[in-house]
Amino acid sequence: MNKTQIEWALNPDGTPGYTWNPITGCLNGCEYCYARRLANTRLRERYLANDNITNELFHGTRDDQEEQLMEALSNPFYPRFWEERVLGPWDQYARYRPKGIFVCDMSDLFGLGVPEKWTQDVLHTIRNSKGHRFYLLTKQPQNLIKWSPFPENCYVGVTATNAAQYTNAVDWLMEIEAKIKFMSFEPLLEYFPVLAIKGAEYMRWLDWIIIGAQTKPTVMPELEWVNEILSAANKASIPVFLKDNLKPLWGIPPLDDDVVLRQEMPK
Repeated sequence: MNKTQIEWALNPDGTPGYTWNPITGCLNGCEYCYARRLANTRLRERYLANDNITNELFHGTRDDQEEQLMEALSNPFYPRFWEERVLGPWDQYARYRPKGIFVCDMSDLFGLGVPEKWTQDVLHTIRNSKGHRFYLLTKQPQNLIKWSPFPENCYVGVTATNAAQYTNAVDWLMEIEAKIKFMSFEPLLEYFPVLAIKGAEYMRWLDWIIIGAQTKPTVMPELEWVNEILSAANKASIPVFLKDNLKPLWGIPPLDDDVVLRQEMPK
């Protein structure tokens, strides 16, 4: 595990939490992905040294499959499994200081091209590490139902950058069982008209909301978009975590640490 600067990935005592990447790489293809950028720069050689990939997506003749295999092995952001990182249980350490752990910030635990065996092994470690809190975040909400009900120590969330993704996430999150279900509007890339129409009614099944801007390159959402989500969340009594990168929306210099945005955690 590594300590993280991701603002919302906190330990239960409110201090900065950790990231844990037993799987790296992703096939979602998001243009703004910071993980892919890191995998192709300073982490490139480390990732390419691991040849533990899946061939579940390969198809065609043997020659076709060999060509696809070589292409995958040469792509540092193709999904890889790091078996030595799936250690546990970790409860022997929890009595000293329970940790908040963001799982697979360099991948998607439920993503395309991730074998169910990998996900199963990771969830097994989580289930046997009850003293810690684990944050699970995906862009493939249709795959969550396979693993429901989730362990009690899991916060299960879906990323929605646009209205279509949000509607899809609603349908699937409503079907699963988890102690905390949350939505991450990061990066928030467009207006969500469904919230203006249905508002709190379309949010009551959520336990937490995260909102943030796109970074590198920076693309700020409109203040109106953020306020629409905040209004619906307030009516539904849902805690909201606003990322620091939203400060410019309120005219606050990004490096001004004296101003703290609304950054609530679920109870």
